[in-house]
Amino acid sequence: MKRVLLTLSLFMIAGCEAPAPATSGQLGESAPAYGALDMAGDSVRLADLRGEVVLLNVWATWCIPCRREVPELQALHTELAGKGLRVVGVSVDASGSEDVVRSFAEEFGMTYTILRDPGEVVSSRFRIQGVPASLLIDRQGTVIWRHIGPFEKDNPALREALAAAL
Repeated sequence: MKRVLLTLSLFMIAGCEAPAPATSGQLGESAPAYGALDMAGDSVRLADLRGEVVLLNVWATWCIPCRREVPELQALHTELAGKGLRVVGVSVDASGSEDVVRSFAEEFGMTYTILRDPGEVVSSRFRIQGVPASLLIDRQGTVIWRHIGPFEKDNPALREALAAAL
């Protein structure tokens, strides 16, 4: 406790402010800086998607609820891509499992963007514990909907957030 008080006193004496806490992608906050490689090896950053409505879905091939939600995500992508929704799936499968992820995507007919994040940076940046998890980010980069657990495209809260964002 003394160390904390001493540190705060030094900031005040020096006329400095303590740095603002980093965003965590919680509801109502700006999405944190995040990027990963897509299946073609190209870098995709959320900052580059600013101006689009992004549904970020964190998943893994070994996750049974993730397998069940893929058709729902694909259906939403098919329904709303033309209206400005960008579905981005982030696989947190282990490094070296690119072929497994690619086969999974083909098997399930996933045509939306898939990123590879074997280090699970997405989980720490957005404070996500476990998969599946989904976040809706508006055109300004604010997280407007969060859901931990299996995704359902007809979730009333999601539909309300989508209507407002699109």
